[in-house]
Amino acid sequence: MDQRLRKIRHVALDMDGTIYKGATLFDFSKPFLASLKEMGIGYTFLTNNPSKSVKDYLSKLAGYGINATPDELYTSAQATIEHLQTFYPKAKRIFALGTPSMCEEFAKHGFELCADSPKDEPELVVVGFDMSLTYASLCRAAWWLSKGKPFIATNPDRVCPTDQPTVLVDCAAICAALTEATGRKPDAVMGKPDPSMLRGILAKHALKPEELAMVGDRIYTDVAMGHAAGALAVLVLTGEATAEDAKNADEPPHLTVPSLKEFGEYLRKARSNPI
Repeated sequence: MDQRLRKIRHVALDMDGTIYKGATLFDFSKPFLASLKEMGIGYTFLTNNPSKSVKDYLSKLAGYGINATPDELYTSAQATIEHLQTFYPKAKRIFALGTPSMCEEFAKHGFELCADSPKDEPELVVVGFDMSLTYASLCRAAWWLSKGKPFIATNPDRVCPTDQPTVLVDCAAICAALTEATGRKPDAVMGKPDPSMLRGILAKHALKPEELAMVGDRIYTDVAMGHAAGALAVLVLTGEATAEDAKNADEPPHLTVPSLKEFGEYLRKARSNPI
């Protein structure tokens, strides 16, 4: 493991459950980011949560005292937009189940958001983590799916991590309701674990897969994407997954640590040991 850790030049960081949980920043997050800079290791924030725009996420990070640039952030909404531009280049009209912030991100990239009306016909249905979801809009999405419109999901997360006494129903659970109603599963599911999110980082920073670590709190998104991209898959136990989950996973993490603090210590220790 020391040999693998010595090769790391860049870290892809999940956000909710890894850097913070809900509205609470972990006390080790800022020291961890500072230690990466000291070691000359770059980082990119990745999130499967499309409910906020890039601008909103940068503002949220700044509120925690973490100053990031747009180039250091990649969301599943951005991944979905890139997918639509690649595979549906002529499609501009979408019916979206998403927060106003997510819809704003799509509109900024030239997409027209259709109203909840049988007369305002979309070319695509996009389903995200919609915390503003209404029964009427869920029914409208089901209607368009029943008419054969392409069904695109922004992310495969079943629930969103939170520090509040509730369960935040995420995109996959909303899609499950639509699947039960229409018999259709999404035609494409973006975000982690789709390895394209990491491949873009590899290309942008001229990295080899073994020079990248993917760090997150979920087996089926973060760890799975790390494996799929050939990166070092690191699980932190500050979010959804437990040590038992890691042990029983079909593809276990390469490294499981209690938090980013311990991962930083592993990186520093590996660099201090002679090769």
